[in-house]
Amino acid sequence: MHVEDRNNVRVNAATGVLQTGTAATMVFMHGFGCDQTMWRYLEPMFRLRYRTVLFDLLGSGASDLSAYDFDSYARLDAHGEDLRRIVKAVGGGPVICVSHSVSAMSALLASIAEPALFAAQVMLAPSPCYIDDAGAGYRGGFSRADIDDLLNAMDSNYLGWAGAMAPAIMGAPGQPALGADLANSFCRTDPAIARHFAQATFLSDHRAILPHNSTPALIVQCSDDFIAPLPVGNYLREMLPRSSLHIVENVGHCPHMSVPDASYRAIRHFLDGLHL
Repeated sequence: MHVEDRNNVRVNAATGVLQTGTAATMVFMHGFGCDQTMWRYLEPMFRLRYRTVLFDLLGSGASDLSAYDFDSYARLDAHGEDLRRIVKAVGGGPVICVSHSVSAMSALLASIAEPALFAAQVMLAPSPCYIDDAGAGYRGGFSRADIDDLLNAMDSNYLGWAGAMAPAIMGAPGQPALGADLANSFCRTDPAIARHFAQATFLSDHRAILPHNSTPALIVQCSDDFIAPLPVGNYLREMLPRSSLHIVENVGHCPHMSVPDASYRAIRHFLDGLHL
């Protein structure tokens, strides 16, 4: 099966290509429990200037669930490899990659492996490690016991866990429909795959790869996000070469949905500085 079908790839032509010639390509990579529809508030803002590419992570949305291999996708590198295949399939790089949450590390793994494919990385609410490491002075936001409790809750009652956790993850107290939207997305995800991806996500530690980055990167962190708290953004800024940090005023973990205008302005400012 071609990667375009395997990952339900959708390509949108730029609606207003600049005088300089062909529009650059911007690839959007969604996070845990979601699919490409979660970009519907942010991605259209870029279509005037960019050719945009949307896809579903394998195991999510309308991807080919039968192709999900539990051994391979126990590590985030597998999603990074998929991203590299997709970039090549839609015309090759360098592309601008906009990624959310855990997918920021998958995208970073891809850009470290093949930096020529990427002109820039935009990371929304990223985290290289979710578990606190007191010995290293690192605050990820969770203890190992917290993560074990989360995974056990998914095992015992996935739908109940999804219904309770999604609104908390979304935040956006003034926009309750967004929490319901995320809960529905969680509930549409195959429980076995969701549980497997959650373990790969929350037990991952990619702090060691950060110094190997050579691609300009923007870190967009929310002012109040219990999944990726502010110390995580500060740590990434310190450890990730060629990076800058922008904090948006937002409660929750999904700024591309709850504050798309502020997210757009931060990304646009970053890309303008790179002349992309």
